Amino acid sequence: MSNKISKLTRTKIKKEKTSQEKDQTKSQLQELLKEKNISVASNQIDLLVQIFKFIIVGGIATLIDWVIYFILYKIVKLNPLYANIISFSISVVYNYIASCKYVFKVDTSKSKSRRFIEFITFALIGLLINELLIFGLVTKLKWNAMLVKIIATAIVMVFNFVTRKKFLEKNN
Repeated sequence: MSNKISKLTRTKIKKEKTSQEKDQTKSQLQELLKEKNISVASNQIDLLVQIFKFIIVGGIATLIDWVIYFILYKIVKLNPLYANIISFSISVVYNYIASCKYVFKVDTSKSKSRRFIEFITFALIGLLINELLIFGLVTKLKWNAMLVKIIATAIVMVFNFVTRKKFLEKNN
């Protein structure tokens, strides 16, 4: 009984701390917008904060992916395809955990395994979209590879945000 109460108390404290952090981020953004004389509705500020957190979490996931890939490919001398699969997989798991904790108001009516499978499915679709854009625009149309990578990343980033918001969050 004491253990259940302790767990409930820890959960409540964690939720309060997350809520306080969100309020702090929101108020900092409101102050910044006010300084710049930009008027934004409260619900739009919530979305901007969420997008900002999404970009931070995604940036860290990308860094994890690249660092692990570099280590596996350059230092361990692993085949680049295997290095990419491993680094991508690790970064997606981090991204899922961080997105659920910091970015999205997760729909707890779905099981964790269902949420994770949906997340992985859309991550793989995003990877496929990225690959198809690079293949089509670089290989077939001979566009600049770095420009295409930037375009593909932007498109997939929007796809990822929309699908995660739709399928991870409650009441969407």
